[in-house]
Amino acid sequence: MDAMNSTPDITAEKLINTTWAFGMPGRRPNAAKFGFTASGRIALYASPNEVFWGLQGGVLHIYRTDGSVMWRSAGREMGAEGVRIALKCPFDPGLDYQLIELAQPQAISDADFLVPKDLRVTPTQLQRLLLVGSCLTGFYKSDFAARFPDIVFDHVLFNFVREMPAQPPVPISEYSLMLIQLPLRFVLTDRVVWAVQLNEAGFLDGLLDDARTIIDAMLDAALRFNRTSGILTLVSNFIVPQMPIATHAKAIGTEGDLVALIRRLNDHIARAIAGLNNVFLLDADAVAASVGKRYVLDDMIHIYAHNSVIEDLRVDFNTDLRGEPVPEIETFYPPKKDEFYTAMFDQIVALYRIANQIDQVKAVIFDLDNTLWRGQIAEHYGADRGGRVERDGWPMGLWEAIHHLRARGILVAICSKNDLRSVQDKWDVVVDPLFVKLSDFVSVKINWRDKSENILEICQAFGIRPKSVVLVDDNPVERAAAKAALPDLRVIGANPYLVRRILLWAPETRVAHLTDESGRREDMVRNQMVREETRGSLTRAEFLGSLGSIVTFVPILDTDQKEFSRVLELVNKTNQFNTTGKRWTNAEMAAFFAGGGRIAAFRAKDKFADYGLIGTLFASGPEIVQFVMSCRVLGMEIEQFAVAKAIAQLRSEHPRAATVACLRETEDNMVCRDVFAKAGFRLVGRDGAELRFELGSADPIREPSHIRVEFQAPS
Repeated sequence: MDAMNSTPDITAEKLINTTWAFGMPGRRPNAAKFGFTASGRIALYASPNEVFWGLQGGVLHIYRTDGSVMWRSAGREMGAEGVRIALKCPFDPGLDYQLIELAQPQAISDADFLVPKDLRVTPTQLQRLLLVGSCLTGFYKSDFAARFPDIVFDHVLFNFVREMPAQPPVPISEYSLMLIQLPLRFVLTDRVVWAVQLNEAGFLDGLLDDARTIIDAMLDAALRFNRTSGILTLVSNFIVPQMPIATHAKAIGTEGDLVALIRRLNDHIARAIAGLNNVFLLDADAVAASVGKRYVLDDMIHIYAHNSVIEDLRVDFNTDLRGEPVPEIETFYPPKKDEFYTAMFDQIVALYRIANQIDQVKAVIFDLDNTLWRGQIAEHYGADRGGRVERDGWPMGLWEAIHHLRARGILVAICSKNDLRSVQDKWDVVVDPLFVKLSDFVSVKINWRDKSENILEICQAFGIRPKSVVLVDDNPVERAAAKAALPDLRVIGANPYLVRRILLWAPETRVAHLTDESGRREDMVRNQMVREETRGSLTRAEFLGSLGSIVTFVPILDTDQKEFSRVLELVNKTNQFNTTGKRWTNAEMAAFFAGGGRIAAFRAKDKFADYGLIGTLFASGPEIVQFVMSCRVLGMEIEQFAVAKAIAQLRSEHPRAATVACLRETEDNMVCRDVFAKAGFRLVGRDGAELRFELGSADPIREPSHIRVEFQAPS
């Protein structure tokens, strides 16, 4: 590194505008991507040793969490690949690292590959995590704690059923989530070590039965905290071994293969937790497979039942034990522990975001030319060229993705600058095979108008805001224009090879539960659009009287009730008609019930559609704490009817008390700010955005007369 001062002092602009690799010279980098932000923080890499940076007299300093200097630049040089910066550690002169400029675009990291971040808007706020499991979970804690010093990680060793403590290290309410990782060695037992038993008739069948029993017992013990609190709980499956574990080739993949048995145990775990409240599967096997099991799983060294990651055994470096020294394991089994741990943490974050419906996408709007197909329909799909443009690859993949979005309850639409008649006439020629039809899209805007105008009309028809919408468009000018007009809109589409993965794998397009309403959302919105067309031909009184509206109330008594998942979905996805904007976790709901809170949900239907469960009121004592309703039924006076019935119920329980209601103004909830005033409430207090209303016990209740009420017993 003596000749490393041949370039001028490095500048802040160069540091910020370049992506670097970071690590020891001649070794695999600690970080394949390492960045500098204008705010003075290190990006793309998480470690308490490299957190902040600064320049002093042309010398780069990288600081630790406590503000001490971890690295100081000791020279720079320009190589064929770009700039290389030598780094010295002030308190360990023998420790040399370097930054290498990454001149070429880098492949997507394992974590970003499995969990696309393109649709993420709101940061994920994790406070404290409880990790329950074997030594592998201990490795998770060590790595996660080093990477994320702002999050507290507690580990409970859980190798046997009796090891599960009666209480967590701190009250369970302080945790954002809990991870359970069962020890495969305890589940399989050491019987599998004696492989000759694999040839014995019935051995693996008996092992499978015993293993299922052990899994059930361990899950029952480990899920105690979930049952008492409703805390979000992730249960990891087993990493399936890399090679068949059978005594002969004919047994591979059959009942005589231990690998097949472990796959069946993973199936058993998935089925065992499928019906549990706020419990989801963390697919560690998929993460290991994506990173590469040869770089992660230790089954080429340790026993098959160990099911952990590759680690150097430091004892083998003791030359007194062997005449021939044992080299470091990475020289022949290059581990990817960092990649695996990063991808595992990203999976945890993804499931947290899915369970709490953070930044959920409600609709995806597609452009056509060079987005849903290659080329332009007017120029490349003439009568003599219909079969010449390839459909394989991303166009077909995107056509299938559209149906998966629909199956999740996400609305799909088209917004294209094109000739409608031409698209209609040539659709079956362009989309071949006919995997997707024009009629599959709930809204179709094919014209020459500004796209932002079309997108706004689609949002209005769907009853959603642009913040809940993703535009997929190949044209950077159109993406930029739509984003400029609608800043909250999310836009993608520059690279067709990335679109399908983003739409299907991003947490923001995945749902925790498929409720009845989610499954029928497409039909409900279509019927809603027909209803709005009818509205224009009648007076308001005629329109309301003609609907035949029926509202059915159902009390929500606990988090295990069938309707509860829809209530949670509704309150966490509704922005406009949400009187406080508060989001609820499953655990917070459970605590609300435990504290005497009550929830009344209601369904609505009319002659056009059955809208399903579309509203919920939270009450505590004589107070309406929160009122949330789908905007699909706005303008039908259903919100006024629901408030009237809630007042009547609260008065029956608290006959001498005034009914109280709270409202917090948000940037989105303008449509519901007068709901209590219309019901006769008086504004009695304001604290910033917080408003407090009261209705005296003798004040009249204003109730619309064109709606019938029904009641449903809890299911």
